[in-house]
Amino acid sequence: MKTSIKKLRKFFRLEAERDYDNKAVMGGLANILSSWELEAREDELPEQIIQAVISRLRDYHRLSEESREVALKGIWKRVNKESLQDKKRDKVDEVNLPTDKPAPAPQQISEHPAQKKEPSQPKQKKQQVEKTVTPPAEKLDFDTPVNSIKGIGEKKTAALTRMGISSIRDLLYTFPRRHDDYSKLKPIGSLWFGEEVTVIGTIDSVSTRSVRGGKMKLVEAMVSDKSGALRVTWFNQPWLEGQLSRAKHVVLSGEIEQYLGRLTMNNPEWEPLSNEQLHTNRIVPVYPLTKDITQKWLRGVLHDTVQKYGPSIEDPLPDQLRSSISLPVLSTAIQEIHFPDSDQSLQKAKQRLAFDELFLLQMGVLKQKKQWENRPGQVFDSPDVWINSRLEQLPFQLTKAQIKTLTQVREDLCSGHPMNRLLQGDVGSGKTVIAALAALIVVRQGAQAAFMAPTSILAEQHFQSLKKLLGNNPDEIKENEITLLIGSTPEDQKEQIRKKLSQGEIKLVIGTHALLQEPVEFQNLQLAIVDEQHRFGVEQRGTLRQKGNNPHLLVMTATPIPRSLALTTFGDLELSVIDELPPGRLPVETHVLFPREIERAYSLVRRQVDKGNQAFIIYPLVEESEKIDEKAAVEEFSRLQKEIFPSYSLGLLHGQMRPDDKESVMTLFRDKEIQILVSTSVVEVGVDIPGATVMLVEGAHRFGLAQLHQFRGRVGRSDQKSYCILIPGNAEEIENQRLQAMVETNDGFVLAEKDLEIRGPGQFLGTRQSGYTELKLASITDLKLVEQARQHASELFRQDPELSQENHQKLALAVNQFWTLKNSGDIS
Repeated sequence: MKTSIKKLRKFFRLEAERDYDNKAVMGGLANILSSWELEAREDELPEQIIQAVISRLRDYHRLSEESREVALKGIWKRVNKESLQDKKRDKVDEVNLPTDKPAPAPQQISEHPAQKKEPSQPKQKKQQVEKTVTPPAEKLDFDTPVNSIKGIGEKKTAALTRMGISSIRDLLYTFPRRHDDYSKLKPIGSLWFGEEVTVIGTIDSVSTRSVRGGKMKLVEAMVSDKSGALRVTWFNQPWLEGQLSRAKHVVLSGEIEQYLGRLTMNNPEWEPLSNEQLHTNRIVPVYPLTKDITQKWLRGVLHDTVQKYGPSIEDPLPDQLRSSISLPVLSTAIQEIHFPDSDQSLQKAKQRLAFDELFLLQMGVLKQKKQWENRPGQVFDSPDVWINSRLEQLPFQLTKAQIKTLTQVREDLCSGHPMNRLLQGDVGSGKTVIAALAALIVVRQGAQAAFMAPTSILAEQHFQSLKKLLGNNPDEIKENEITLLIGSTPEDQKEQIRKKLSQGEIKLVIGTHALLQEPVEFQNLQLAIVDEQHRFGVEQRGTLRQKGNNPHLLVMTATPIPRSLALTTFGDLELSVIDELPPGRLPVETHVLFPREIERAYSLVRRQVDKGNQAFIIYPLVEESEKIDEKAAVEEFSRLQKEIFPSYSLGLLHGQMRPDDKESVMTLFRDKEIQILVSTSVVEVGVDIPGATVMLVEGAHRFGLAQLHQFRGRVGRSDQKSYCILIPGNAEEIENQRLQAMVETNDGFVLAEKDLEIRGPGQFLGTRQSGYTELKLASITDLKLVEQARQHASELFRQDPELSQENHQKLALAVNQFWTLKNSGDIS
């Protein structure tokens, strides 16, 4: 036995003999800590054991004698347990159990050395030690249905199924939503209002009475130790009276409250005093629940399951990888995430399990990327002389960032493998011209290209822009070979377009979801372009891609992608960034105003319109709602026209208008016949009005940062000074961190990071992306862990991309299991 453990046993025995009066050592047990800690580290005791001993003995003098006894027993149990595990690992350091008492019976904890009992038969002890260190012989099946567990009948099985739990594996991976730390023991006489603590006491009395006219049963108990007494109450649990009466000595954990000047505990966790507490006197897991499942019941089931199955969990991570980043083995992490020995071990468990999720996600992403890169793709050359002549025909010069991106696209198109590129650039940075040139490169060799946008307005705008950009290239594409296909296109025209697409007469089609419909077929689709890609789901992009034979894919977004998302959700895509605005653009000046300051905003609109400029006024609703107390575009349009801007020309735009009416309004606004456009969020993307210099957003707190940044991008598209005014619905929202972030920066990437942090990846992207939404512990915003997982996944993938090596077989199985329920198509 190690010296430090022997010394601990010696002091604990002395303390027990003195009935826990804290005088076994002069000055109290806390005085041994400094010297004992040095010896423990020399003996290489686990850090969590050292910290547990220190934390318990440091506060030992504050405990009642009953609490001191429980504390010392708890420490010895953990020391004993760790010692047996050490023996199991190296089978060198012989652990001698105390000889002054019997060894514990099977499934019980090791006895505390200070327990004053007569010695028992040596044989029993020897048998117990051998049983403890011998691994279980039975082969455990983690796919076993949960109803095989004793006590789980039809009703509980149905409830667990609602929680997504059908097997032992599901149960083990049902992680707590939080942990309550009840490990702090205190005598009742030392309690303070508001503390979350554990107390140990004797049930002096217990009774049940009716309150609220008999509608509620109240169980009251008086619990005491030598330092004082505490009134404890439970609501609507009359059966507790009998249980508490039988228990006599109990452990209670909860928050200390106050009633009529006296300290109380209401509805605490409780259990009879024993050598091991599951619901009290420890860091207690708190699980998500559903109907027919209680916290205590689920905690008990999981405790039994973790004890039986936890040690047998196989670790899929190669030992070298795991040890290089100091992660605990998976079996330990699973046991500690449910029933942690300390906060330190809990945090290590969380880190291990979060790393696993991100690592398995990265392995799948890299596999998908490799599969796509290995497919053959048609080669499309674009000689420098030819591309330069096309650039000279443009009405503007490309920025350095645009030229760099165009070079990357040209290299992809002539690589012999399908392009799989994400093009991100702020509003107005010039992504559309890159898409137009990519389409031109493809159609000049007789192939077809499809351009998909999320809304009809945006599709119509791209149609006009692309016709203008490509109109000077009749040798490659004629005006009648470019067409628009949206939901409102008349059926007879749709039929003609579908016929010409299937015969190859149309080279470039711009459209919405209408492009995905079954009747739409292409003769030779070789380039699929998706704008505002986060508005389309995985299946939709996959459907468009399948209309060609391994076509090249270019997806675009004006929402800057934070690095953590670029490495995970979009990890299979090559990334291009246009981080440079065209020359002459001025940053948009942004202000947040109180609702009472609205007249200041109206005055700014009048001044700008009087200068010949235009303005947007955005509202969160189309029409007034009884459920939502916000201004609406339709009603406000009438008020603004009559009362605020009677001498100006106003227009109204919202998503419920007919497509031709919307187009008519936008045309009038573009041609400056409308000076002020009152609108909903339909102007969020794509509307290009160079004369607009004011963006006024009412109810601004109802929009996300990405949307607000898009709104702001509708102005400032010329060399005129522009303004964005954000007005929340009430004064309390003026400190809204999203709104203040808009004031602080015009950098879309900074805002994207902030938006991701505030709203999370699901809302940030707008659609469920396969592969990452099932993460339980990992956070996509944890860039450090994401980069660590990406680095190690990339290194391992380079060594063994098929995971065919013998030491990677468990990992291959884990990757397949992780991706089983994920979409088998693109994840980005």
